[in-house]
Amino acid sequence: MARYDVVVIGAGLGGLTAAAILARAGRKVLVIERSNSVGGAASSYKSGDLFIEGSLQETSNPQDSRDPKHAVLTRAGVLDAVKWIPAGALYEVRGGPLEKPFVLPDNFAAARTALTKRFPAARAGIQQLLDEMESIASAAAAASSDEAPQSLSQKLDQLFGDNEAVKCALAANLSYFHDDPGSLWWSFFARAQGSYLLSGGRFVQGGSQRLSSALARAVRTAGGEVMVRRVASRIALDPQGRTSAITHTAKDGSDAQIAECTRIIGGAAPAALAPLMPEDAAAKLTRGHAGLTPSISLFALTLGLSKPPREYGVTAYSTQLLPDDMQRLADYGRGATLMADEPTERMPPMSIVDYAAIDSGVPAPPYVLSVFGPDWLSNWDSSDLDAYREKRGRWQQAMLRYLDKFYPGIASGVVASSFNTALSVRQYLNAPDGAVYGFAPTLPPLNGHAPVRSPRTAVSGLYLASAFAGFGGYTGVVQSGGACADMILGET
Repeated sequence: MARYDVVVIGAGLGGLTAAAILARAGRKVLVIERSNSVGGAASSYKSGDLFIEGSLQETSNPQDSRDPKHAVLTRAGVLDAVKWIPAGALYEVRGGPLEKPFVLPDNFAAARTALTKRFPAARAGIQQLLDEMESIASAAAAASSDEAPQSLSQKLDQLFGDNEAVKCALAANLSYFHDDPGSLWWSFFARAQGSYLLSGGRFVQGGSQRLSSALARAVRTAGGEVMVRRVASRIALDPQGRTSAITHTAKDGSDAQIAECTRIIGGAAPAALAPLMPEDAAAKLTRGHAGLTPSISLFALTLGLSKPPREYGVTAYSTQLLPDDMQRLADYGRGATLMADEPTERMPPMSIVDYAAIDSGVPAPPYVLSVFGPDWLSNWDSSDLDAYREKRGRWQQAMLRYLDKFYPGIASGVVASSFNTALSVRQYLNAPDGAVYGFAPTLPPLNGHAPVRSPRTAVSGLYLASAFAGFGGYTGVVQSGGACADMILGET
């Protein structure tokens, strides 16, 4: 029986970040991961010749000292272990209520200029919104706890009335965070979107797997252990109800090993950790997150093209393609439920990423174009996997026909493809409802206290370092890993 200071369940970005900081601080750390490699959502892999990026298309620049990830990744020893490649503009938005494409730059000064030039009648509202967003993003705190919190819709309606074009220009990338501007907390959106405009967008050259692998190396270099293809099967508690050991096995259930420890970090959802504990502790953990609901999921269609996407008319690294029948930002959420039915001419909003447009390090050919958008697990029936795959194939073909209208010839240029849905996410990440952003970043209740989002759980000695510890996305997950490590270091 081995003994450790900390055992981390799950080698996702949050768990690895916490593990690296703790190991570098002299703690004896073990990370166990059920998959064949580290990274979780922060993974890149190949299917045949097709390179697939698991989730990262763009994050704010951690090399900027104002970015929330800067200090955390520095302490983890990986800030300069990968190359952070500028993504150029934050995005180009097409369709919806915009009569012609609009490019939103990835810095506040240029964004103010571009937005006021395109929407001169909304100049005052644009100035006020970006000023508030910059103030929130510049603060070293999490989302604001205003006495009267607003949704994104409320904020935009207050400033822009029925000018839906400017609303969509400002929030076309809604699926980076949520699918409903009516329930998305304005303060969270301002901080997350503002971080891009404060420091600029970046992509990890070669894919997010390089960042995850660098973190795993940092753990090992500092004397920690990282074990893949190991499954946590039981969390033991001492008589005082504090974590005391964890049992882990090979993927087939053999080779059971016990690691004694006083602290356990879950790089996963509380719902995935609860079944590992005694019934009373599981109930305690679950009650501690009552009132928080899982976030949206995403679909991800990866296309390998015979020619660079720009030769088919793709003009930006990141494009937000809004359907023509979406004439209000409030309509965004309707697209997330479309895949519950058979495909028609109606399509969900899509984010399109052309890795060949920047020095991404993504191998080519084939030239990779990533298409993703909001999805829900309830859209997919897993009771008949053959029927599920057939329906998924019909949606893939419908999306290709749709894209071909905007980028003629692109459908015939596809030489390889992969299509993942919310069901794929749930299976791979073991996340409830296929949630990709942890708990949904929704408004706190008007009356009473907002549920706590923290690495600390109701079970003594059990912590979270994942999207479920705060707010999701790459920045939120890295922050949760850093905060988790700080809690443990402050106690020992």
